[in-house]
Amino acid sequence: MAVLSAGALLLSGCGSERTLAAEPGPSASLAAEPASQPAPQLTPEMVDAAIGKLDSIVNEVMNATGVPGMAVAVVYKDKVPYMKGFGVRRVGSPQVVDPDTVFPLASVSKPLASTVVAGVAGQKAISWDDPVKKYTPGFKLKDPWVSAHVTIADLFAHRSGLPDHAGDELENLGYDLGYILGHLRYQPLSPFRADYAYTNFGLTAAAVAVAAAKKTTWEDLSADVLYRPLGMNSTSSSFADYMKAANRASLHVDVNGRWVPKYTRDPDAQSPAGGASSSVRDMTLWMRLQLGNGKFNGRQFIDAAALDQTHLPQNSHIPPPAPWGRPSFYGLGWNVGYDELGRLRLNHSGGFELGAATTVTLLPTEQLGIVVLTNSQPIGVPETVAESFFDIAQNGRMTVAWLPFFNGLFAQMDGQGQAPADYARPPANATRAKPDSAYVGRYGNDYYGPLTVTGDNGSLTLTLGPKNMRFPLTHYDGDTFSFPTRGETATGLCGVIFTAASSGHAAKARVECLDHNGLGTFTRH
Repeated sequence: MAVLSAGALLLSGCGSERTLAAEPGPSASLAAEPASQPAPQLTPEMVDAAIGKLDSIVNEVMNATGVPGMAVAVVYKDKVPYMKGFGVRRVGSPQVVDPDTVFPLASVSKPLASTVVAGVAGQKAISWDDPVKKYTPGFKLKDPWVSAHVTIADLFAHRSGLPDHAGDELENLGYDLGYILGHLRYQPLSPFRADYAYTNFGLTAAAVAVAAAKKTTWEDLSADVLYRPLGMNSTSSSFADYMKAANRASLHVDVNGRWVPKYTRDPDAQSPAGGASSSVRDMTLWMRLQLGNGKFNGRQFIDAAALDQTHLPQNSHIPPPAPWGRPSFYGLGWNVGYDELGRLRLNHSGGFELGAATTVTLLPTEQLGIVVLTNSQPIGVPETVAESFFDIAQNGRMTVAWLPFFNGLFAQMDGQGQAPADYARPPANATRAKPDSAYVGRYGNDYYGPLTVTGDNGSLTLTLGPKNMRFPLTHYDGDTFSFPTRGETATGLCGVIFTAASSGHAAKARVECLDHNGLGTFTRH
C-alpha cells in the first residue's frame, strides 16, 4: 500500500470513505482560513513527562511485536528534545538503528510533497487552483470536462472522482509512471469533487504537473525547494538514493511469526505519493518548518499562506471508530482533524506491505509533533507509539490500550479485498476443466495490456505486465482457476474465470483481483 500504502481512517487517509458535497463548480473551493484555535493546553512539564516514558513505550511495543527496528523523534517549541533509534536495521545484521538511519517513508511522502507544492505556490509559479492540464496537456481522465478542470488541489485532496487506489495495480505489475498516468483515463469516475477516494497516482499526477511547470523532475524539484534548503541531507524522492544510503533500514515482513528481510520496494513510479525516504533527524527539520508556519531558523522558507492551505479540510471522512468518535478530514497531503479540545491535529501514516510502516503527527497549537519510522510491514506499531505519547502528555497515563486497538484496525484492513471464493479449497463436486488448449492463447485489455496463457506438461501459466510476470494457474472448478498474487497489492489467491466461445476455446478471461472497477476482463486476440 502507499501508503498506506498503509493505514486508513483517521491515520493515513488510505480508506475509500465517501461523503456528499455540493454540486461542483468550475474550480476548486479552498477554505479561506484555519479555524480559530484554543490556547495551549500542555505545559512543558506534561510534555517532559511523556518524553520520559517514550523509551519504555518503544521497548514494550518492540518486545510485544518483535519489530526489528524503529526510530522516533519529538519536536517541541522548535527544539528536538527526543531523538533515538532502537533495534537493528536488518535482521541478522548487528548494525543498529540510529537517528540518521534512512527509512522509506511510504505515504508520509504526501505531506512532504504538499510542502514542496506550497513552496512553488508561494513563489507564484503555480496556484493550488490551477488545472493540471495547464502544465501537462496530455493528462486525461475518463470525462473530458473533468480532465479540463481537475486542479492540483483536487488531486492532492483525493476528490477528483478517481476510484480508491486507482493505478496501484498497474505499478504492482511493473508499469512505469508514464504508462500509469496515461491509462488513468480508463478508470470510471464518481461525481467530481463529491467523493473522497485515496489515489496515489492522482496525487502523483498533480505533483508531476507542478514539476513540469518548473521545467524539472519531481525528484529534483523536491530537493531544490525543500530538502537541500532545509539541510535534509539524508532525504530524497529517488529510490536509487535510498539504496545508496550506507545507513539504510531494510524492509521486513512477517513470515510464520518471524520478521524476515524478504523484499525490496521501488516506489519511484509514485514518488510524490510514496517514494520519499528520510531519517528522523531530517524529519525534525521539516516538522519544525511545519510548526513554524513555513519559517525555519528565523527565515521564511515556505510562504505561510500557501502552506496554510495544506492544513485546511478539503474532504470529510466518515467518523472514525472508537476511541476517537470524531469526524476527520483530508487536506492537501494531510489528514486534518480537531481533537476534543478543538485543537488542529495534522497526521499521516504510511506503509508498504512489503515491509515499512511510518507515521507523523503534529499539534500546531502546542508546537508539538512526533515522527515514528519502522522497518516492518504495517501492523499499527508507529501509530501505537505516537498515540501513546500524546495520550500520556494530555492525561498523564495511557487511557487506551493502543497496541491491541491498532492491531485490530490493521487486521481488519488486511482482510479487505480478499477473493470472493476460497480458492484454496475447490468444491467437492468440482467440474473438470477443458483441455489446456481451450485456454492457451493471448488476450488483450486496454488498461492492463496483454495477458498470455501458456501450457506446459499439463500445467497452465498466466503472464502479465511489461516484465512478463508469471503466475501458475491452479484449477478450481469448471472454467475457473486461481493464482497466488504477489507484490505490494497481494491479496492471496486470485480467481481467473474463463468464458468459453462457441468454438470451445475461451473467448475471455476475467481476473478478479484486477476487476475492482470493471477493468479486469481480457479478450482473446
